[in-house]
Amino acid sequence: MPTGDRVPRTAVALIALAGAAGGGLLALGATRTHPPPPRAAPGTGNDPAWGSGTVPGTPLPHAAPVRITILAIDVRADLVPVGASTAGELEVPPSDRPTVAGWYRLGVSPGEAGNAVVVGHVDSRETGPAVFFALGRLRPGDRIQVTRSDARTATFTVDGVGSYPKARFPTDLVYGAGTVPRLRLITCGGQFDAPTRSYLDNVVVFATLLP
Repeated sequence: MPTGDRVPRTAVALIALAGAAGGGLLALGATRTHPPPPRAAPGTGNDPAWGSGTVPGTPLPHAAPVRITILAIDVRADLVPVGASTAGELEVPPSDRPTVAGWYRLGVSPGEAGNAVVVGHVDSRETGPAVFFALGRLRPGDRIQVTRSDARTATFTVDGVGSYPKARFPTDLVYGAGTVPRLRLITCGGQFDAPTRSYLDNVVVFATLLP
């Protein structure tokens, strides 16, 4: 079971294999009848360098996030806490609530020093596009606002967006510790594999807290 802002590599197994078993996780549909989600550029493995020119804001104290707003892709969604299974696998939001996103509560909260992680479904067989369907459309400079339970709003600027094959999920870049308050958003993307009912990649957004 992961603690603090470090997660064992096994904790990302569910994301790395999202949608590969059962009805899927980040990709909920057995088949996809709607257009594919926007594609992000391939990640390079050292993508936080995208944010090297961003002057970060001062870290905030711990406070659970309650809502995420991304105007550039028309996202206004409630946040629910998610943890990890007894096998150390990252949980995702309930499959019957594709319009909410999940905050990894065993890590830092958005605005704290370190990498806060938010995960969301890309689509659903029943409803089509889900909360993070358009994540791959984000570009550097786009803003992400997270409303917290302490009535503060943490505003982040997107440093970059990368797409990664699930077998090469950038664990350290997503969950690594640090002194700068950053945000990571994760969903599925890339090509949809119908036999396994799974997307082949993960889309990761890297963002830094603004002053």
